Amino acid sequence: MYGRKLMGATKGSPNLAAAWLRHTQALEGPAYRRIAQALENAVTDGELQPGDQIPPQREIARRLGIDFTTVTRAYALARERGLIEGTTGRGTFIRSRTEADEAGLVDLSMNLPPPPAGLNLATLLHETTTAILARTDPATLMAYHPGAGSLAQRTAGAAWLALSLGQVDPTRVVVASGAQTALSALLDHLTTPGDTILAEAFAYPGLLATAARRGLTVVGCALDEQGLEPEALARLIAEHRPRLLCCTPTFQNPTAATMSLSRREAVVALARAAGVMIIEDDAYGLLPAAPPPALASLWPEGVFHVATTAKTLSPGLRVAYVVTPPGRAESFAGALHAIAQMPPPLMAAVATSWIREGVAARVLAGVREEAVARRALAAELLPAAVGGAESLHVWLTDARADWAAKERGLALVGAEAFRAPGVSGEGLRISLGAAGKRATLARGLREVSNIKAI
Repeated sequence: MYGRKLMGATKGSPNLAAAWLRHTQALEGPAYRRIAQALENAVTDGELQPGDQIPPQREIARRLGIDFTTVTRAYALARERGLIEGTTGRGTFIRSRTEADEAGLVDLSMNLPPPPAGLNLATLLHETTTAILARTDPATLMAYHPGAGSLAQRTAGAAWLALSLGQVDPTRVVVASGAQTALSALLDHLTTPGDTILAEAFAYPGLLATAARRGLTVVGCALDEQGLEPEALARLIAEHRPRLLCCTPTFQNPTAATMSLSRREAVVALARAAGVMIIEDDAYGLLPAAPPPALASLWPEGVFHVATTAKTLSPGLRVAYVVTPPGRAESFAGALHAIAQMPPPLMAAVATSWIREGVAARVLAGVREEAVARRALAAELLPAAVGGAESLHVWLTDARADWAAKERGLALVGAEAFRAPGVSGEGLRISLGAAGKRATLARGLREVSNIKAI
């Protein structure tokens, strides 16, 4: 009844600040908890930003067709979690995180790179942007730019990915405003509504959501400690004749599995034999000290390789590089242009400068150093968790977060966010990078180890 009321009440609503309410339909538990959790998910996913105003309690009650006191209880819980703040006469707003929050909320849900050891990103960003503005005409910088990125940006992208891809012709590289934008454009470019695509049984939520909006049928492939199971993959390819295979071969999200070289060769061989193109979401591919070869290096003609700076440098750069098969860059750039006209010029200029001057390599090394330290901490406090030595997240198979976890100030994300359609099973992805300090992370990991449902 509650879900039906919600669907009818919010359909077609022009109020973007209330759009997050639709997420309550997929959640479980009492109404007030569903509202608070939907609000938290919207903040975690970036749908709501610090400073955004959300509707008054009476409006939420009216939209959902529920009692006002239920919404009051939901807002109180959201306030306890540090999500919102409000003052009489002004309204209720998404709260900004402060240093004091480290004493309360522990975010284990957002998969961010940790602060790079020994470096200050703010200082680096200030120095780089100052240098860029000193040598570049602002009018040129802020004008429209080529949809695929300038040759300098594409060359920098090719150089950045050389460790996992080898030498790549820069004309095969397309610069995008983030991996999610790139994945959306790739699905538009390579599929038509009604097509079937294969993905991991537990997969990146952004891919699942984009595929659903595109009208695609997603079939989940079983995973083991090395990612996609070749036997299951072969069976699904024969049965469904998919248009695409989408996968993350290094530190798979959320299971943290990494394909060995032999597994990568097996997956590529199956796809190549069946003529199934691959989208390789290699968000974490450069984090290992010795990056394994990308799938695109094993089959350049059949793999679209997506590599974002969000997990290796900083999500604020909003830059991703797509390495296309030979001869496919310009047609893909056209599809990307329809979604996002160009990569953000200033951030693309920063990424290019950092790569050229070696700053990006220093930041990556600092992120890797801190990631290794945090992963070792997780191994000590959560010995059942799996994940590589440099992984930004670990996976607790068959674990679930109960309500007590949220009320104890832990932001967690479970298997329900990652399941492909028809897939069952439980697990928790524990993200290690969002906590500002290792001490805060340690406190959160200890709390996780004490939750009865784990």
